[in-house]
Amino acid sequence: MSAEPLEIHLEEQDLGRNLRQDVRAGLTAEEKWLSPKWFYDARGSELFEEITRLAEYYQTGAERTVLRDRAAEIVTVSGAKTLIELGSGSSEKTRLLLDAFTRHGDLGTFVPLDVSVSALRESTARIAADYPGLRVRGIVGDFTRHLDRLPAGGRRLVVFLGGTIGNLLPAERAEFLAAMRAALESGDWLLVGTDLVKDPAVVVPAYDDAAGVTAEFNRNVLRVINRELGADFDPAAFEHVALWNPEREWIEMRLRARHPMRVQVLDIEVAFAAGEELRTEVSAKFRPEGIAAELRAAGFVTSEFWTDPAGLFGVTLARAE
Repeated sequence: MSAEPLEIHLEEQDLGRNLRQDVRAGLTAEEKWLSPKWFYDARGSELFEEITRLAEYYQTGAERTVLRDRAAEIVTVSGAKTLIELGSGSSEKTRLLLDAFTRHGDLGTFVPLDVSVSALRESTARIAADYPGLRVRGIVGDFTRHLDRLPAGGRRLVVFLGGTIGNLLPAERAEFLAAMRAALESGDWLLVGTDLVKDPAVVVPAYDDAAGVTAEFNRNVLRVINRELGADFDPAAFEHVALWNPEREWIEMRLRARHPMRVQVLDIEVAFAAGEELRTEVSAKFRPEGIAAELRAAGFVTSEFWTDPAGLFGVTLARAE
């Protein structure tokens, strides 16, 4: 069975408008910031795939271990007929679930949602070819804005993997989870991956690897802005910084100006002092009771919580009440 035509709720002009709005807001703020969503052009996606293969970056392997070990249980407990993946990318880890549904379940439809038309078209074609009995229906959209476009009907399992929920600030997480609950019906399921709080000596190198791949990934956001908005950032003029915030229990990735400079972007000139930092990502780490409480506040009840053997990464299966 071939993949269905993509359902598009996010056009190129929408992305361009959102980029301009984010850049203007972030670079004119008292403490400058950029959204991590703009890391992921083609080059940024390649760099992130490289990051996931680094020895320091434990998250991908740990989450894959949980999914491999618990996939059959996820299928049995959820009894899902429709599997929806948010921020799907290549859907590699989701294949562990698709394989389990093929062996043990009665899944009829797979719905990956992603902002990239090209990535989604490629991944849906591969999934449809590899799982010929499955209906594959890709949605081009933003998981922070288009949850109301998710298909209805059938018992649904929404998966949100990779610890991506940690990139949302606490208020943003609450808003996202509330929107997620509003999009689901009672008895539907949510599977969410969360990186866990641990020794900063383990966490920090995952965002500041010895080979400098994460540093290039971080600076890539400046190249995206140069290309898309005609800005004149010099990426080499910024140092990659990864800091552990013990109070908030999250990693902050920043770009630190090596010297004073002025950057022209859109219709504004942005001044950087020597040593001034531009925040590009927050990656929150969670405690089991914390993610359970956030889910409960949004109208979910935790059914299962699993970790890899080393306790590095958590995967929560929750039911919409």
